[in-house]
Amino acid sequence: MPNYILNVNGKQVAVSADEDTPLLWVLRDELNLVGTKFGCGIAQCGACTVHINGIASRSCQLQVSILDDVKITTIEGLSIDGEHPVQEAWKEIDVPQCGYCQTGQIMTASAFLAENKRPSEAAIRAAMQGNICRCASYNRIEKAVLVASKKMS
Repeated sequence: MPNYILNVNGKQVAVSADEDTPLLWVLRDELNLVGTKFGCGIAQCGACTVHINGIASRSCQLQVSILDDVKITTIEGLSIDGEHPVQEAWKEIDVPQCGYCQTGQIMTASAFLAENKRPSEAAIRAAMQGNICRCASYNRIEKAVLVASKKMS
């Protein structure tokens, strides 16, 4: 099996995996970073969202072999103690119901807000529409993104 050196959450880590292994499984099975969730496996639900060089990306479709020289950030690396403004807003608004999709939602929202400091409600809806929430907490998600944008200003 090939070996790869990945930059995950600011640390260089060595992993051994087949070249077509999705990043999702490397994170969960090799590195024990289980905050990133498996949802659909076809990059349609957003549960597996991580940041690749700051861009929200679906880890279930990213092969480990193409990830040399990129910065990978998971929910565990977003902040040390959950103090990222998006995480704080999620708690303040009490967004999660079941919670399964929330790490993907938070990773999408934080990448979006890094690029768009003062988003409109329509822009938030557009940015977040690729993340599915089975509990339908979309109104609270939108409100939390607005709160987080104010915290980040």
